[in-house]
Amino acid sequence: MGELLRRGDYTITTDAKRLDVPAIHAFLSRSYWSPDIPLTLVQRAIDHSLCFGLFHHGEQVGFARVISDRATFAYLADVYVLEAHRGHGLSKWLIEVVRAHPDLQGLRRFMLATRDAHELYRRFGFKELALPARLMEACDFDGYTPAAP
Repeated sequence: MGELLRRGDYTITTDAKRLDVPAIHAFLSRSYWSPDIPLTLVQRAIDHSLCFGLFHHGEQVGFARVISDRATFAYLADVYVLEAHRGHGLSKWLIEVVRAHPDLQGLRRFMLATRDAHELYRRFGFKELALPARLMEACDFDGYTPAAP
């Protein structure tokens, strides 16, 4: 069972059994970073990550996922708060909880990618790459499209 934190009518838990995977999928499949992602991939990603569910009266209203070896490296992904719940400091609280998680302390590198939330993440120690020339990636932007037979 994961930790459970409360703030007013909101809770954050790391208990994967409490996550509403169809609700998470509904948001992610319409997000700019994972449009049309299949439900099976969302489930597999959740199964292999440290996840943080944000709830309001038991309803999933936010989410964050961390991919990590829990020793030296972590990557923050799939962070969202539903539109109806924005403006209450919930994204800040969610990232604060992620950054404070005991399994994510003392990491050499904690990364993320964002198109529009740079100021949010800067508050929590994230900044542009110190040595961008050292980092590489292999991207498949058609990753959710089944391969042709």
